[in-house]
Amino acid sequence: IRMDGIGYSGMTVTPYYDSMLCKYTVRGSTFNEALSRMKRTLQECRIRGVKTNIPFILNVLTHPEFETGIVTTSFIDDNPKLKQISSSQWDFANVGQSTQKSVGTTERNLRYFANLAVNGHPDELGADPTKLSSKHNDPTKDILPEIEIPDSGTRQILLERGPAGYAKYVRENKGLMVTDTTWRDAHQSLLATRVRTSDLIRCAPYTNAALSKAFSLEMWGGATFDVAMRFLHECPWERLEKLREVVPNVPFQMLLRGANAVGYTNYPDNVVYKFCKQAKTSGVDIFRVFDSLNYIDNLKLGVDAAGAAGGFVEGAMSYTGDVSDPSKGKYNLEYYLKLANELVDMGVHSLAIKDMAGLLTPRASTELITALRAEYPDIPIHVHTHDTAGSGVASMLAAAQAGADVVDSAMDGMSGLTSQPSLGAIVANMRGTDLDTEIDPAAVGPLNTYWENARQIYAPFESGQLSGSSDVYQHEIPGGQYTNLLYQSRQLGLTEKWPEIKKKYAEANIILGDIPKVTPSSKVVGDLAQFMVAQDLDATSILDQADTLAFPQSVVQYLRGEIGIPPGGFPEPLRTKVLEGRGLEPVVGRPGATLKDYDFEAAEEKLKKTYGASDISAKDVLSHALYPDVFIDWKAFQSVYGEVGSLPTHLFLNPMKEGDEIELQQGLGRSFLIKCLSLGQVKDDGTRVVTFEVNGERWFMPVTDQTVQSEGSSREKATGPGAVGSPMPGVIVGMKVKVGDKVKEGEAVASLSAMKMESNIPATATGKITRILVNIGDKVEGDDLIMEIEE
Repeated sequence: IRMDGIGYSGMTVTPYYDSMLCKYTVRGSTFNEALSRMKRTLQECRIRGVKTNIPFILNVLTHPEFETGIVTTSFIDDNPKLKQISSSQWDFANVGQSTQKSVGTTERNLRYFANLAVNGHPDELGADPTKLSSKHNDPTKDILPEIEIPDSGTRQILLERGPAGYAKYVRENKGLMVTDTTWRDAHQSLLATRVRTSDLIRCAPYTNAALSKAFSLEMWGGATFDVAMRFLHECPWERLEKLREVVPNVPFQMLLRGANAVGYTNYPDNVVYKFCKQAKTSGVDIFRVFDSLNYIDNLKLGVDAAGAAGGFVEGAMSYTGDVSDPSKGKYNLEYYLKLANELVDMGVHSLAIKDMAGLLTPRASTELITALRAEYPDIPIHVHTHDTAGSGVASMLAAAQAGADVVDSAMDGMSGLTSQPSLGAIVANMRGTDLDTEIDPAAVGPLNTYWENARQIYAPFESGQLSGSSDVYQHEIPGGQYTNLLYQSRQLGLTEKWPEIKKKYAEANIILGDIPKVTPSSKVVGDLAQFMVAQDLDATSILDQADTLAFPQSVVQYLRGEIGIPPGGFPEPLRTKVLEGRGLEPVVGRPGATLKDYDFEAAEEKLKKTYGASDISAKDVLSHALYPDVFIDWKAFQSVYGEVGSLPTHLFLNPMKEGDEIELQQGLGRSFLIKCLSLGQVKDDGTRVVTFEVNGERWFMPVTDQTVQSEGSSREKATGPGAVGSPMPGVIVGMKVKVGDKVKEGEAVASLSAMKMESNIPATATGKITRILVNIGDKVEGDDLIMEIEE
């Protein structure tokens, strides 16, 4: 093999002939040998920063006609598909060189490190920069000892006997069974759902053995699907399938939001059905189906879709109020028994009580489970709670003694506060009794250590909550939302208003009709509460100004009926005033019933045309159907930074500084020693060059410094008549007018996204738009001037 070339660092490649960087000449004893040697040479070639003709040449070399050694000068014209480089024959056996994408992995990873070093994480990730570590080490490495892998577990019983048979097994089992929520709801409640797939996979084989007698592992659904793509830049389907490979013995459980699937809106029925079918194929065994308002029509769609997929269907009742307190109103024993009866009539395999805020006291647990067990002696009962008030373990023990078959819990290191009660505590308290879980506490110990160490890495996502909060019985904020609201209030400098936010949450709940609060209904209540705090509103002013206030969109959508019908109906006259003031008609019946079927074939064709056929699977099409904007942003991120899911978490989260040196493993036998040598000065075009040393070779990565334009800049404040200001800090996501347009007072002129809610900004006067000072995507602070209206 001979290589001739003139390429060097700093060389400018022009578009004019001859722009050749290097030339390879190979020899072999036969044509086929020379051909094979050239293929390997091209696939091992590394040219970074510019596009090359290597994929095209590989297409030529691998064409059957060319391989015969007999071609003419019209060969390329006769075979136009040679120019389709997205399907280039990149077939080198080495994993690191098996595709064009994998060849650029190291370069893209370095680009990610460079951008992180210069710009840090985007605010949307929610990582507290003061808690990011300056140390690049992995505290979870080599924590878990070897453990004997059992031949089978509870999943084998489920697979052999089917859902109905597994339900019968659970009822006949004398002891208490547990579901471990560490992989889903625990980190969703404590760490904003930010735990990455790689950290789950590391402890998965050990978990498979230690919890082989557990009812299930809750590990998917809820917010994990969205967050995987939006913030972790991972494929949610890959998480499910990779974990399934290393956990064959314990059933996987997911949380399905009924007609909302794993989203925050309504989808066509065929999307929900197709999603459940794919989830079952990819590894989900048990579908816990709930609706945020306990709306039966929405529940039925989820139950039917999960059942059609062949899954074990658990019908969940979203719990609120207090069944042991007659003064709590409509959410009494009669309400839950009626709801349970409707779920059983749908054909669910088990009943679940989904206590999302931790309101289920030991006394209420005893009363509710006793009544359900008496009514449904053959149906397994599964209880879920949060430990916000600190009584979670006591409530789960009471539920077990009253007849519950399964309770939710989390590894000690991920339990308590707004998470689930301690698995270790429940196991220890039941040890040696008739309700023994048959889980070995000694085997669970190393897992606790693993998760205690893992939380050190994820410290930037801790909410700052240091103790339980028994006032949850007054404000009823769900566990996962509690930590999010607390963190957001601190980020916005509203720490002193946290007690007021909790108080307004309780008030907003009553204003909206005292509803069950879980995604997406909890978002509606939370949005209204924050709106009331920001605008200094109370229940009276809300009702008085209902026709003109710029309510968060989620509130308007709820009152219109877009997420279903709440127990007892909508609050009046609030609903009528809000809808009439906006010229809206209420939704009649199940919100998604009138949606046309989603055209998966057309969507797949469009996505493959955009990203290439080899880069789009049926699962990608589903992800796009559920979260189109998030999916597009994720693919854009991948095109720049590649697959970052394989990066160790300490490297994914913690920016490198000048002088930092790390070792990056990219598969068996592929190790890179990377040192950050320098972060260059800002150039006139706003870029910095980050210089790395990779296995002794210098790499130069130009990065746009996003802080250059924002430093020292400030916006005008809204003062005087006709000035339209931002009601709170956020991002402008919509502009409904342009300069010269005429508007009426109260008319929506822009949209603001803030604290996970989207609100319309109304015109403050009737007149003509004379100035607009923001663009879509701009960040604004409270009272920043958005536009001016001349009356």
